[in-house]
Amino acid sequence: MSHDHSTMYRWRNMTPDEQIEVMKERRQLRRPLHSPPHFQSDSTTYYLITAACFEHQPIIGQSLSRMKQFEADLVALLTECCDQLFAWTVLPNHYRALVDAGRVRELTIELGRLHGRNSYRWNTEEGASGRKCWFNSAETAMKSEGHFYASINYVLHNAVRHGYVKKWSDWPFCSAEPYLASIGYEKAKEIWLRFPLFDYGKDWDPPDL
Repeated sequence: MSHDHSTMYRWRNMTPDEQIEVMKERRQLRRPLHSPPHFQSDSTTYYLITAACFEHQPIIGQSLSRMKQFEADLVALLTECCDQLFAWTVLPNHYRALVDAGRVRELTIELGRLHGRNSYRWNTEEGASGRKCWFNSAETAMKSEGHFYASINYVLHNAVRHGYVKKWSDWPFCSAEPYLASIGYEKAKEIWLRFPLFDYGKDWDPPDL
């Protein structure tokens, strides 16, 4: 299957007016950051959730409509299954989300079901019966406040890191806008500098948000 017309290339080739229209539509998913984390013991319910398409093929990004629908379905599931959804980004070949999930095993089961439903639908659409679309999702427990905020930075910086856009808020399939609206640009930059990305990346300058 050819991916020459994946969302990655469509987005880069859109006119500014076309990009603005997509961003307007995505604002229906705005969900502001809620209460900050509290780490009072060695146990945590805060997790970074990650899942990628098989062999990192841009299967999610086969079309803009697919990206929009998958993001909407993912956010709805995370909102229903988690106590809080702090941040998310969906890219053409993977997604990441930072959540408060007291029943994380149940969450991973539901994510597996979401993957299965979409695999069937996408393979039917593309005439690719039996194709493997996903790796299993993985969860990483947050170890500290620093780990939590570094993870927010990592999730929201993902589209910039992979070269889709130059600013967090220019990528329509993420929670950058509600995050920035909730805490403000200056606070976001302060968090970027105070909580570096540790193993996520080194020597990254403060981004344009």
